[in-house]
Amino acid sequence: MTRSVWLKADGDVGDWESRKERITAGLEAGVDWVLVDEADVAQVRELGDVNVAAFRTDANLVEDAESEQPAADAYIVGKNGEGDGTVDLPPDFSGSADLSTLRRDDERANGAYVRIFDEDYEEFAETAAEDADYTIVVGEDWTIIPLENLIARIGEETDLIAGVTTAEEAQTAFETLELGADGVLLDSGNPDEIRKTCEVRDAADREHLDLQFAEVTKVERTGMADRVCVDTGSLMEHDEGMLVGSMSRGLFFVHAETAESPYVASRPFRVNAGAVHAYARSPGGGTTYLAELQSGDEVQVVDTDGTTRETVVGRVKIEKRPMFRIQAEVETEEGVDRIETLLQNAETIKVHTQEGRTAVTDLEAGDEILVYYEDVARHFGEAVEESIIEK
Repeated sequence: MTRSVWLKADGDVGDWESRKERITAGLEAGVDWVLVDEADVAQVRELGDVNVAAFRTDANLVEDAESEQPAADAYIVGKNGEGDGTVDLPPDFSGSADLSTLRRDDERANGAYVRIFDEDYEEFAETAAEDADYTIVVGEDWTIIPLENLIARIGEETDLIAGVTTAEEAQTAFETLELGADGVLLDSGNPDEIRKTCEVRDAADREHLDLQFAEVTKVERTGMADRVCVDTGSLMEHDEGMLVGSMSRGLFFVHAETAESPYVASRPFRVNAGAVHAYARSPGGGTTYLAELQSGDEVQVVDTDGTTRETVVGRVKIEKRPMFRIQAEVETEEGVDRIETLLQNAETIKVHTQEGRTAVTDLEAGDEILVYYEDVARHFGEAVEESIIEK
């Protein structure tokens, strides 16, 4: 599941200058959506590249095909209507103007906005979710129970967006019932709170891998090969690197060049990742050949605890360099499996052993090296159920 952060910036939060300030802070923090009144869509488009959702308060509004007003990416009903309590809910929902608008085939509305005052509004949100691409629910006197109920009842046909006012509330929304909401609608103009909420989103989306130690059985010089340096568009921490290897089922953790050395300055944006043929783990659990990476691609960064994040490739450098072949054995349920990779023969290339950060030039048979082992075959980088022999 990919989580999203929506930022509430409609007329309820203040005049245009106040809304503009909030939206600008959201763009800088990396929000996914901005929710505004329909009249503000054009002005938001001028501020930056972001998905724009607009409240549609007139259920009978017909979109003028000749209008110069840019279209929103999604239209939301419920403001000044039944969804926010301005208009009373009809007894059996059959006379609901909001629901009627959602059910039209002309894309007049893609989502619903519902304030949860009581169980009737929970039921109304659940009914709206049957037709809405996005169902935004805002709890009054915030309690987690309505959100738990809706997460349990609403299927995958809609994105459930929970209204929050702080990053702490956002984290709770993402963790509720272990599944969590698909997104949050943040009602805050505090730039720090907006930034923290985006950080919570990123943390919730991160994959966690079970890394393990394998015993090194051989380290040998192999001569020259085409070596790949992956320079990323973000700085890596001291315990971060990438997973690479000659066999897709067994990838070795290689540290980023964050450490100072007598030989070269640190380059905390770089992983000296191995030879062109090697696999690197990519976001979403796939793999890619190092030779295929290029500027603009996304790669997965992982730390020694197995926490992952995504970053963009800024540059790839391929040069001929002397290499080591590193071979290791992994204990599996079926017995011992051998995995290996090629890494440049240089003191600045670091792997992770039981003793911590270790130069490949100091690596010896018997050392225990950090790896990610996954007993699957791969076809074009995707896991498949078939027998493939790699050696």
